[in-house]
Amino acid sequence: MKPIIQLKSISDINNFVRCTTKHPLVAVVDFSKVDEHLAEGTRISADFYSIMFKNYCTNLLRYGRQSYDFQEGSLICIAPKQVLTMDNEIEKKDNMMGWGLFFHPDLLRGTSLGDKMTEYTFFSYETSEALHLSDKEKQTLYDCVQKIETELQENIDNHSQKLIVTNIELLLNYCLRYYGRQFITRTTINSNTVSKVEKLLKTYFQKGKVKETGLPTVKYLAEQVHLSASYLSDLLKKETGMHAQEHIHYYLIEEAKNILLNTDHSVSEVAYALGFEYPQYFSKLFKQKTGQTPIEYRNLN
Repeated sequence: MKPIIQLKSISDINNFVRCTTKHPLVAVVDFSKVDEHLAEGTRISADFYSIMFKNYCTNLLRYGRQSYDFQEGSLICIAPKQVLTMDNEIEKKDNMMGWGLFFHPDLLRGTSLGDKMTEYTFFSYETSEALHLSDKEKQTLYDCVQKIETELQENIDNHSQKLIVTNIELLLNYCLRYYGRQFITRTTINSNTVSKVEKLLKTYFQKGKVKETGLPTVKYLAEQVHLSASYLSDLLKKETGMHAQEHIHYYLIEEAKNILLNTDHSVSEVAYALGFEYPQYFSKLFKQKTGQTPIEYRNLN
């Protein structure tokens, strides 16, 4: 396996693509002007956020494009410390059309956007869960990037950070909107995923796997349906109104109700049987979800 190329600063990415550093915390790169060719399997990890739009002429199966997705280009958002692996089939110089926006977390410190970054869960999606854009959407995002690029041409002053961060936030909010649209256009395949997850959880609890391996995790469910944990959770929220963890809790509580009504096990025994290390956590969750303690539920039913 090839070693990971570590990019620690915005200067590192600019040096990597042979561009001039205009701001120490943010950069915009025009991929059509990048001469750097990366060998297949090259792995890159950066200490900053990366948003990359690429409009390839080659097969984009690696980016998870489906027949009902827009074909005009793909957007990938990568959080700091994630590893991106290059694929020669889609990284050939002739196809390098698009742009990249890179910004360091330090740019956001002390801003309202810095406090909201966890809301943009698409930074934790896999590359196969890329956002596929229409021409209109592509232009809207490009306009945001152009405003940032224009600001980078100016001398840094007291207004620079606010103007740049404002346009980054605008771009991210458009990404939220477009991912929401993509979830809607993929509703058929998403419904199949929801069914798979529900079947997985039913089977997990019915077969008593909690006794062997503990409570199922979001990561476990995501691996079973070949999605990232963040993407699966957002997909379930769009389709059912509940995040992945809420689905786990739903089936957990349903199983708890069955045990409480069909056995004489103590609350502690029920908690241990459901994978809880501490019974008080089980009782707290049960009351949170049902409005009753386990004992109250048993006595009233």
